[in-house]
Amino acid sequence: MLKLMYGSPSVPTDCFGIHFDNPVGLAAGMDKKGENVPNWESLGFGWMEIGGITLHGQDGNPKPRMFRSTKHSALINRMGFNNPGSEQMVENLAKQKSKKWASIPVGVNLGKSKITPNEEAEHDYAGTMERLWEFADLFVVNVSSPNTPNLRELQAGSELDRILTACNEVNTRMAQTADGGPKPILVKVSPDLSDEQLKTVADSAIAQGCAGIVATNTTTSRPAGDKIMSQTGGLSGKPLRKRSTEVIHLLYAHTDGKLPIVGVGGISDSESAWEKIAAGASLLQFYSALVFDGPSVSKAINKGLNRKLKTHGYQSLSQAVGHAHRS
Repeated sequence: MLKLMYGSPSVPTDCFGIHFDNPVGLAAGMDKKGENVPNWESLGFGWMEIGGITLHGQDGNPKPRMFRSTKHSALINRMGFNNPGSEQMVENLAKQKSKKWASIPVGVNLGKSKITPNEEAEHDYAGTMERLWEFADLFVVNVSSPNTPNLRELQAGSELDRILTACNEVNTRMAQTADGGPKPILVKVSPDLSDEQLKTVADSAIAQGCAGIVATNTTTSRPAGDKIMSQTGGLSGKPLRKRSTEVIHLLYAHTDGKLPIVGVGGISDSESAWEKIAAGASLLQFYSALVFDGPSVSKAINKGLNRKLKTHGYQSLSQAVGHAHRS
């Protein structure tokens, strides 16, 4: 019944060497425990990202830690990477895979355990990646959540290089063991970085052979407004739309479109989705819109994207990526 109600029209595209029936993905943070992997496609998603997952299990920050602003169509969270940890996650995913698995690509968001000092962060990320390698089609290195103390410091060039080097080593080794190819690794960036800092992250990602960038994570900035906006944590939803699009536009221009970008932040309809694609996003993700607008959002976005492609005379989504830079 879910497939009949919410299945999306096809908007096919290829990215990172993976085929996507449509570009709209479930952003990390919704299915933190990877409990619903076979079912997200029933809501029209073309791919999903589970987690964030840390090497060690952790409870996250004290409750309450999630706040909703209906006025702004925004969420503020300070969850703190609450998750069962990599070892338990292996059991969770193995049980599902033995019965039924997703037919859409599955991404795994890698976070850093709170108890792990930044100086040892590479062991945390690489350790989780090694345990979960068989279950993922791609990995996202999350060094940009505002809810783990000092985590964002790991976006600095030398720190990020250290983490990506360790993840690349695991990726190569696991691929050889499986007699296959390495999995795509992406880096998720903060919208609160300066433009120069964002360029440095992109340069590090390219130098380390990363497959792409996820732009962006939640923001610590706030719109003026209601009492909810005084809560600490990461803001997502419509107030993030403008800055995330700016970041996508900047990164696409800086890399000459050679580093694929996943656009996330304030996507709630086909107009906001098309804006991200025009700025340079090859794939999309959302989370908050699922809370405010319900399970039909993916279907509506994909319908709208097909209309946009036809109106603009594009034969495929990949042709439309970055078209704002060419107009």
